Amino acid sequence: MGLTDITARIAKAAQEAGRDPVDVALIAVSKVQPNDRVEAVLKEGHRVFGENRVQEAAGKWPDFCNRYDGVNLHLIGPLQSNKARQAFEMFDVIHTLDRSKLAHTFARIAQDMGQCPSLFIQVNTGEEPQKAGITPAETDAFVQECRALDLPVQGLMCIPPVDETPSLHFALLRKLAERNGLTGLSMGMSDDFDQAIAFGATHIRVGSALFGARVPAEG
Repeated sequence: MGLTDITARIAKAAQEAGRDPVDVALIAVSKVQPNDRVEAVLKEGHRVFGENRVQEAAGKWPDFCNRYDGVNLHLIGPLQSNKARQAFEMFDVIHTLDRSKLAHTFARIAQDMGQCPSLFIQVNTGEEPQKAGITPAETDAFVQECRALDLPVQGLMCIPPVDETPSLHFALLRKLAERNGLTGLSMGMSDDFDQAIAFGATHIRVGSALFGARVPAEG
């Protein structure tokens, strides 16, 4: 399934939900994808990409950004505080603000640099112990904490548990966002982005459906 097919699916899901497809940003998840696959999508005109790791992005995107105008990079993986400054320099949007320590680090770096990427707060809607993110019960207070730090929080992000109905988690995330006056909803991946769009997703993260199966790293 290529970019044209994904775009058509987005348009169909949006129209069925009574939404404008232009209000849904497709983040092409290029993590662990060979450069030739990524460049093929760039050549088709797509410019919004998602990476999981700062180090991997640093080795891939400076060259692409030099050769293709208008690239918009999103960090969609967990971020260590000691990589925050590098992430600020490289990414336009960070989807994984998930703890108070990181929020304070972001605020300090934003003050130093005079700029800050747009931010999504990651919510662990399934309250899974192995997964990052604040709990739904902590969301209101954490949004207020981030606002008090003058952080540009655009919305909320979630990754539903693999063994649960994703629409329940999409509905919960939308409710939490609405309650806090946030318009951004980063939710939905290759297998469920149609449902996410029905529940108001503004950013969907599509990797394997667009690029094909990931290529494992050697070694």
